[in-house]
Amino acid sequence: MQHALYRAAKADPGRRFHALFDKVCRRDVLQRAWVAVRVNNGASGIDKITLAQVEEYGVDRLLDEVDAELRERRYRPLPARRVLIPKPGLQDQYRPLSIPVVRDRVVQAAVKIVLEPVFEADMADCSFGFRPKRSGHDALQVLVEEQQGGRRWVVETDIADCFSAIPHEKLMQAIEEPVCDQSVLTLLRAIVRAGAMEDGQVRRPVTGTPQGGPVSPLLCNVYLHRVDRAWDEGDGVMVRFADDMVVMCWSRSQAERALARLVELLAGLGLAPKAAKTRIIGLEVGGDGFDFLGFHHRLVRSRGDRGRPKVTFLARWPADKAMQHARDRIRELTSRRWMLLWPEVIVERLNAFLRGWAAYFRYGHSAQRLSKIRRYAQWRLAQFMRRRHRRSMAFGWQVLLSSRPIDLGLISLYGIHRRSQGGQALAGKTECRR
Repeated sequence: MQHALYRAAKADPGRRFHALFDKVCRRDVLQRAWVAVRVNNGASGIDKITLAQVEEYGVDRLLDEVDAELRERRYRPLPARRVLIPKPGLQDQYRPLSIPVVRDRVVQAAVKIVLEPVFEADMADCSFGFRPKRSGHDALQVLVEEQQGGRRWVVETDIADCFSAIPHEKLMQAIEEPVCDQSVLTLLRAIVRAGAMEDGQVRRPVTGTPQGGPVSPLLCNVYLHRVDRAWDEGDGVMVRFADDMVVMCWSRSQAERALARLVELLAGLGLAPKAAKTRIIGLEVGGDGFDFLGFHHRLVRSRGDRGRPKVTFLARWPADKAMQHARDRIRELTSRRWMLLWPEVIVERLNAFLRGWAAYFRYGHSAQRLSKIRRYAQWRLAQFMRRRHRRSMAFGWQVLLSSRPIDLGLISLYGIHRRSQGGQALAGKTECRR
């Protein structure tokens, strides 16, 4: 079904789809939506019903009820539960997150399954965030290639409160361009206007998408596609990952024009760039760098060891915020609250985090910083053993060194140079071994 919708939208860019609601209600689509929700393993909404309780209640029974409510037009989404989660690496700064109830997450996932191929057919190549078969590493590869081509002026910015500032009416206008099925449009209006419950009160603003719901990233991409569509590559090569943007330019004057053009396009959508994160950087050896998608990027020059020629290239490694986030997570996993658990359980949890963290940051010149994170995890484990046995720090280190496997099985993180997935000469693979 998704392939058929994508081919139809790709073959006729001006086509409007009028028969999509029946596909949202299909049992195989709802079943696939439930699998996506279950794999994500999210928390409960305002009804406090967890995924485990839904499985006990009966998944087929729930999907039958959702199917009936949708077909009989009785479905009404509940307000999401609003929580504040700390921003990685930033103290006293939080990001609002809306958690819909399980039933509503299933419906949103089904809507995404049906609508994503329709909008994906028209998406621009500069967009990489939350799209099928695209990742952050693909966006980072574009920066490397453009720098190699001579673009060494960078416009760095992101959109201020993007998910909470998107106007509902303008968002619906963007959705209505390829979709004219009134049942689907009515369902989407209900989803974006469901609001959120915070401090016991339900708030229904006229702006924002339900950040935290399965359909939220798709709606964000649909709305910001208007920026991608209006962008002229004569103003620079733009790389967008959701609300984070970077523009690679030939000169400072071109970068200034690109920033002015971005401000103009965003203003037309009722959005604005975040002033604290908007700047123009000229890449030069020994100069400043910029952060994008968790990596810090900087122009460096190789030493030319062993007779090799000196090469200037765009290096990247985990940014300071990413490093602080990793330390915070390791500190949380080895805190006093877990003192009654076996050390092997703590190491297993640490390994699960480190594998995921290193799997993302292995592409880059990250060997030194990965080693720092590994040493910090060792130190926290030694602290954990010291406190568990009420002994000295030397005792904690002795336990790690004398254990078999060494360090209680904590994985090793180290980097070696390798070619990236696309075949270009990039830095660092990180291998994880026991």
